[in-house]
Amino acid sequence: MHFDKLQKAKITGAIAISIAAILWGFDGIVLTPRLYNLDVGFVVFILHLIPFMLMNVFLFREYKYLKTFNVDDYITLLLIALFGGAIGTMAVVKALFLVNFKSLTIVILLQKLQPVFAIALATIMLREKLQKYYLAWASLALLASYFLTFGFALPDFDSGSNTIYAALFSLLAAFSFGSSTVFSKKILLKYEFKTATFFRYGFTVVIMFLYLIIAGTLFQFNEITPLNWLIFLIIAFTTGSGAIFLYYFGLTKVRAIIATICELLFPISAIIFDYIFNDQLLSPVQWMSAAVMIFAIINLNRRNTKSVNSEQ
Repeated sequence: MHFDKLQKAKITGAIAISIAAILWGFDGIVLTPRLYNLDVGFVVFILHLIPFMLMNVFLFREYKYLKTFNVDDYITLLLIALFGGAIGTMAVVKALFLVNFKSLTIVILLQKLQPVFAIALATIMLREKLQKYYLAWASLALLASYFLTFGFALPDFDSGSNTIYAALFSLLAAFSFGSSTVFSKKILLKYEFKTATFFRYGFTVVIMFLYLIIAGTLFQFNEITPLNWLIFLIIAFTTGSGAIFLYYFGLTKVRAIIATICELLFPISAIIFDYIFNDQLLSPVQWMSAAVMIFAIINLNRRNTKSVNSEQ
């Protein structure tokens, strides 16, 4: 009986992570790119403001921690919001806007490089031991990402194509999300995920509000179309905070390597959605590069999980 319950929990966790991954793929290909008529910073502000307002209905008791956080907690949460919320999200939204529905899958796939940066940053910031396998798998993933973006051609800054700039913003997003992962590890040692998520969104709203005031783009509400509002609400309830809670609920039920495999539905669904909605397909070289990059990332995660478990 206990075994059956354990198996059901694992299956439930795997399904939750898989649904979250598919929702993220749908968001990156279908939803967020259709907000291109708005300023990038304003989009990121609204994408965090609406979910945070919803969270306040259910998680308002989390404000009690404002009195108990120490300076280190505040700094860590601000860094999570800065990298995972503000910089990371602005970078990926900018990348999605730049490609004009032509290379959305590439933008999504390049974000899968996040573990490359997360492991390296954990070595520097958390003083975790860098394993020998890291350089080999990380180098293979980065090399594959080059061919995924450019094929056999050299980067051309003068052609007017935005692909290379979108790729750079995607890499910035991967680095930022990787940084946020490292800081999240630290805060989750002390607080529950719901607490960290609540303040991540809250602090991101504050950061983006200040950014928009400085940039002078805060008052764009009159430019939001009915379609924009619909997309914002769909993201808020599904691919935004909803998918994050599904993902972390799943993580409590399954091992990290199972989660990594389930997460493959993110790039796979992105490829499928890009074909269905935008009639875009990767070239043979890009297909091969995507497969190699994902294979390298899986091995990077698998080996890293083993090394962490062996140290505990």
